[in-house]
Amino acid sequence: MSEHILFLTGKLAEKQLRQILKKMQPEFSYTVHQIGVKVAALMTADMIGRRLKDTFNADRIIIPGRCRGDIEELSKTLSVPVERGPDELKDLPLYFGKQALHIDLTHYDVKIFAEIVDAPNLAIEEVVQRAYYYQNNGANIIDIGCLPDTPFAHMEDIIRALKLEGFKVSIDSLETADLLRGAKAGADYMLSLHESTLWVADEVDAIPVIIPEKHTDIGSLDRAITLLQNKNKAFIVDPILDPIHFGFTESVVRYHTVRQKHPEIEMMLGVGNITELTHADTAGMNAILLGMCSELNIKQILATEVSQHAGRAIKEADVARRIMYAAKENNTLPKHINPDLMALHETSPFPYQLAEIKEFAAQVRDPSFRIQISTEGVHIYNRDGFHSAIDPFDLYPKLQVENDAGHAFYLGVELARAETAWQLGKRFNQDQSLDWGCAAKTSEQTVDLHTFKPAGTTFKKS
Repeated sequence: MSEHILFLTGKLAEKQLRQILKKMQPEFSYTVHQIGVKVAALMTADMIGRRLKDTFNADRIIIPGRCRGDIEELSKTLSVPVERGPDELKDLPLYFGKQALHIDLTHYDVKIFAEIVDAPNLAIEEVVQRAYYYQNNGANIIDIGCLPDTPFAHMEDIIRALKLEGFKVSIDSLETADLLRGAKAGADYMLSLHESTLWVADEVDAIPVIIPEKHTDIGSLDRAITLLQNKNKAFIVDPILDPIHFGFTESVVRYHTVRQKHPEIEMMLGVGNITELTHADTAGMNAILLGMCSELNIKQILATEVSQHAGRAIKEADVARRIMYAAKENNTLPKHINPDLMALHETSPFPYQLAEIKEFAAQVRDPSFRIQISTEGVHIYNRDGFHSAIDPFDLYPKLQVENDAGHAFYLGVELARAETAWQLGKRFNQDQSLDWGCAAKTSEQTVDLHTFKPAGTTFKKS
């Protein structure tokens, strides 16, 4: 017997909900019930508990995504599981597709080495603070970078401080003296040794990361690998990823060649030569580079956040590794798994067509302004009229808010968000900040649907 689902909705959305469900032709049976509120988003769990007298023999109940209140308590009250659907009705088919797939993003198999490149110039407290920042953004190992011809008297103190805080640490230098000092102070990894400096690995317990003796010299890597394998020592190999126009494509081929010759060895990909040295948004770069790691079974990356445009690179790498792991495990493309790398654009930015928005507007009977976007532009409406524009400044003379500074300010903010969303192809929801994925630090807290959003400053009386 198929599952029976009860969909609760408001007056304005009922017709559209029925149309979407009819087009979906779902395997489950369903009932659509209008709860007696005009706007579905104004529905609350308490309201449902009071008004819903019949659950229509449903196996579960789907309520609007923006419905506020405690749905666990509501489930107990109704004796039927209750869950929130998508924020937009148009996303209902995708919602049920996601439900069936059950994508889990808690797992990953790539470790992130986050390099503090200017450690010699930082106080111990500053290094520890940055280490926690990187850890909170997904880093597994804190990499302490040494600078050429720069004294680093407090290296040991930094490493010991990080170890006391529970961090895994790597020391990063081409100077053997630095590597020995760092490893003896407790570093877990050493970046980077090559064929001529492998003797360092015999002196300390830290795991070495091996690079070519000379740039592109795969032969020296082969010999180093053989030597370390014969000694039964753990190691990681980094064939070196080069910047674009300075050997990038050849270096990608080099990684592939090394993996084919040595299917079982641990490898590292230094992503910074691409994210730092290419003036383009880093989220897409991280997606591609972590996809390469997934295909080549590379389990370590070295990431940096030096350039200002790469200021979220470690968080992006964390999201990318989880997406790629989930896609690989589910034998699927890395699509519709998680939107956090979709910083500038979205898969479905305009859920409603202009004709549908005009239909919504025709049913409005109050003076509150609603703002929506479609492919045609920005639309604002209330009971007194419907207006569209590409430039929000063209709307101001029509809104009659000249004598209401708070309302005018509020509409200015919302229309600016709507214009940006329309220009980029992003989803716009009135009263919510635009979603920039993991690429932005947002001041607005995550919406807690158990509580009601407090009145903003434009509605408060001074």
